[in-house]
Amino acid sequence: MKLTIVGGGGFRVPLVYGALLDRKERLGLDEVVLYDVDDSRQDRIGHVLDGLAAEKGVQLPFRTTTDLVDAVRDADFVFCAIRVGQLEGRVIDEDVPLGMGVLGQETTGPGGICFALRTIPVMTKLAETMAAHAPNGWLINFTNPAGMVTEATQRILGDKVVGICDSPSGMCRRVAAIMGRDPKALWFDYFGLNHLGWLKDVRDGTGAPLLEELLADDAALERFEEGRLFGGDWLRSLEMLPNEYLYYFYYAADTVNAIRGGGSRGSFLLQQQREFYARNGADAPAALADWRATRHDRERTYMAEARAAAGQEGEHDIEENSGYESEAMAVVDAIVNNTREVLILNTANRSALPFLDERAVVEVPCIVGRSGPVPVAVGEVPAHAASLISTMKDVERTTIDAALSGSEQLAIKALALHPLVPSVNTAREIFDGYRRRLPELAEAFAA
Repeated sequence: MKLTIVGGGGFRVPLVYGALLDRKERLGLDEVVLYDVDDSRQDRIGHVLDGLAAEKGVQLPFRTTTDLVDAVRDADFVFCAIRVGQLEGRVIDEDVPLGMGVLGQETTGPGGICFALRTIPVMTKLAETMAAHAPNGWLINFTNPAGMVTEATQRILGDKVVGICDSPSGMCRRVAAIMGRDPKALWFDYFGLNHLGWLKDVRDGTGAPLLEELLADDAALERFEEGRLFGGDWLRSLEMLPNEYLYYFYYAADTVNAIRGGGSRGSFLLQQQREFYARNGADAPAALADWRATRHDRERTYMAEARAAAGQEGEHDIEENSGYESEAMAVVDAIVNNTREVLILNTANRSALPFLDERAVVEVPCIVGRSGPVPVAVGEVPAHAASLISTMKDVERTTIDAALSGSEQLAIKALALHPLVPSVNTAREIFDGYRRRLPELAEAFAA
């Protein structure tokens, strides 16, 4: 099996490579290729990978390239996690709307739209390259905004694109831990779009509903991230457990004030990552130790703006070996070995959410086998959730069309339709601000 990692110099690549080391024999993996436009970043990460392999005592050779065709040719699986515009772009994504009193988080609100406008054309090129040189390959997409990127690339590769996000599965594991249950023995009734989903119930093997009891227990809610973020009163009003990113919708003004007081996470990561990649050296154990220390600092700030807005102190609940790399390995294992495992993934709706069309990419439980993910019907959902999902799906599709056409009119329309943008004039100001500060956006949307 040939597996290619696009974005081979990315900071989280060692997580994926470590998971591959653990599953090398089961997956029949014999070739790993790292592709990146920046060879120096791949060199830095390569030393970390050497350290991992030595530590585990497993040999899984990899090679690096800056030639996309060479990287994907005849690949069985292509993992992709890229950041077009690097972290400098993320800082601008967040800062421009914030200057107008509007939330600009990485994947939510105007920030997510601008990120998608830059990213979708690049991902479309990748999908076209795969169609030409790896027509039987699977694209496993980690690139944010994951829902929009998955839907845009499915227009080219169809159901051979699977979107991965570890946020829903992470929430489900935390809920299971509070309940004292094995997550694999529970059914999580989750539905939505990427970074816009809700857990409407949890059931055990008897079919008994379990979520209502958890939502009634304030002490239990205080023991995990989502319970602390949203608080018992609001969760009992919703009668569901929202994905953590919905905090930015339910408490947008609070989050804007918190970011203004403490700075955005993008600014923190920009400085941290600059320092990490500048410390290049050939000593593999030292590179691995440096990466682990940097990762801990990185992960503890995840969702920091939301926690600050909620008045929480402390760090993000860090889980070892349970992030998107585990989700990706589970998908590959399910396809290669036809395990029919149930995973929450981003894929075409078919009929999972009856108020959306069959090609709309949704984030729902799927049964995954040799033919890929098959979404499970969700059934009835609350009207407020269906309404927000429908609105955001329109925003996503307008953004995709804007990115592929270079239409300023569509880009402004996408911003104006977003629930977090207060007016059409504000949408125009935000787009103009992005275009002034992002040369690649100015070029793509030249008048």
